[in-house]
Amino acid sequence: MSGRCKNIQEPEVQQLKRHNSSLPVFSEHGVRMCCRLRCLVKQLDRGEASVAELKKSLEYAASVFESLYMEESRRLADPEDELSDIQSDSVPVEVRDWLASTFTRQRGLVVRRNEDKPRFRSIVHVVQAGIFVERMYRRTSHNACLSYPPNAIAVLKHADTWCFDVFALNDASGDHALKFVFYELLTRYDVINHFKVPVSALLSFVDSLEVGYSKHRNPYHNLVHAADVTQTIHYLLLKTGMVHWLTELEIFAIIFAAAIHDYEHTGTTNNFHIQTRSHEALLYNDRAVLENHHVSAAYRLLQEDDMNMLSNLSRDDWRELRNLVVEMVLATDMSCHFQQIKAMKNYLQQPESIDKPKALSLLLHTADISHPAKRWELHHRWTASLLEEFFRQGDKEAELGLPFSPLCDRKSTMVAQSQIGFIDFIVEPTFTVLTEMIEKIVTPLIEEASQAAVNQSSSVSRTEASGSEGKPSSKKSGGSEVSCSLTTVDLHSFKGTWNQEIQKNREKWKAQAKGVEYLEDNDKKEQNQEQNQENQQQNQQQNQENHDDSQNTELERMKTEEDGADEVETVKQDQQHQLDRSKSPGGFLQAFDLHTAELVTADSLEQ
Repeated sequence: MSGRCKNIQEPEVQQLKRHNSSLPVFSEHGVRMCCRLRCLVKQLDRGEASVAELKKSLEYAASVFESLYMEESRRLADPEDELSDIQSDSVPVEVRDWLASTFTRQRGLVVRRNEDKPRFRSIVHVVQAGIFVERMYRRTSHNACLSYPPNAIAVLKHADTWCFDVFALNDASGDHALKFVFYELLTRYDVINHFKVPVSALLSFVDSLEVGYSKHRNPYHNLVHAADVTQTIHYLLLKTGMVHWLTELEIFAIIFAAAIHDYEHTGTTNNFHIQTRSHEALLYNDRAVLENHHVSAAYRLLQEDDMNMLSNLSRDDWRELRNLVVEMVLATDMSCHFQQIKAMKNYLQQPESIDKPKALSLLLHTADISHPAKRWELHHRWTASLLEEFFRQGDKEAELGLPFSPLCDRKSTMVAQSQIGFIDFIVEPTFTVLTEMIEKIVTPLIEEASQAAVNQSSSVSRTEASGSEGKPSSKKSGGSEVSCSLTTVDLHSFKGTWNQEIQKNREKWKAQAKGVEYLEDNDKKEQNQEQNQENQQQNQQQNQENHDDSQNTELERMKTEEDGADEVETVKQDQQHQLDRSKSPGGFLQAFDLHTAELVTADSLEQ
């Protein structure tokens, strides 16, 4: 667009912004599209517009309208609930509740910042960045300012790998993983030298950071997690080529933000703070409670002279770095997740370049939830630590008489199912959007670098051909150096790396979930078998008791009969004796007595 059109456009931009600031989908692109069309109408009135300019403006307007239509359609369909398409029978209720309570929100904190000054990086800037990257990685990883333990040096040699073992570094450094990762990266990216960072203040600051991360003795949100996220940011910058798109200050900002992003984490969720009306919740009005505290507390450390590692930054650099850091850390609030992903998808549909603060925020957010995309041993260890932290919150909730938050009940939490849901609905979609964003940003840089390499090669060939003695030049250009760096970036390989680890981890969790179900079924079967055996034993015992009682009754009857027979025999003997005596005098009376005795005895037997 011509300069005259630009001058006409600016007042109208501000006017449209004021009139349409309340519209949720009337984005910056929509405002500029309207101004562009108005400008085009004025050019047509003056007869200054060309067919090419008209076509270009109409294509731009169509793309903006399509994007606004799609965004509005999604908003009307319920923009906050991205979990509505999850089938209830595919995800357990507890897992769905956790996803909804953690990664969505009803009232969101909208953080806006003024539009940054445009930073159009020409091929010269790309070449300079390439030279810078090549130079900084020739530096040794240790120097006299910080003494590195030998074992820590050995571990840090693998700092450029995706599945970097931060636990090994923490062991090798004596529980100082954050200090050595932070210092190492600031040294590699030449931040300390470029911004004249006082090393003593830097070391005092990071020491205090580690103390703050250890304040609540969290199993997960601790200094090791901060070190892991910071190293992951380094990998994303380096291996995807994003480092060539950023300025030195932006690189400094994202490393700093990663290091402080969970400073003084309480080991409980934002919702727990809100429900318990904690000091932090009241201070920050229930909005991004922990994230606000992380930034505020870290910057309060910088107020101390002996820890002010930013003391030599210019006023403009200090303000820009703070704006970036605040926006990035606040974006790690998990309730902003779907809003952040949707905003980036919208940016990807536009022809304009992607907003840098938004891109940096997505990088940090992805690094913060990246452990399911690392190898199983690391991912499983992080999962166990996070769940233990959840369970401790559940213990506090039980003590306070509060209902359990999702995944916080030690007795009923479904670990495997929760991780499958986390991977399927949060982690994998986030990495997919991140990869698309990186491709849109870095692909043009790669093409420019490749073309620069071709031009440089042609220039060298012509110089050699026209040389007075035909000797090749001994100079090595910056262009060829950066072309090697950028053209060797393999975004397909990057996607394959995280995607492969995610697939492996998902299958392991699915196997565990099936194993748990199998064990539960077996337990039920064993319980049923044990119950049946117990019932059979009880029946057998009852039958045996009944049989014994029957035998005892028979024995008693037989004994009674034997006793009766003895009595009869006794009576007979007595009768015989009386009969003998009856033959003597007085025998009649004796016989009478005997007859009476017989009657008495007979009656007794019958009874």
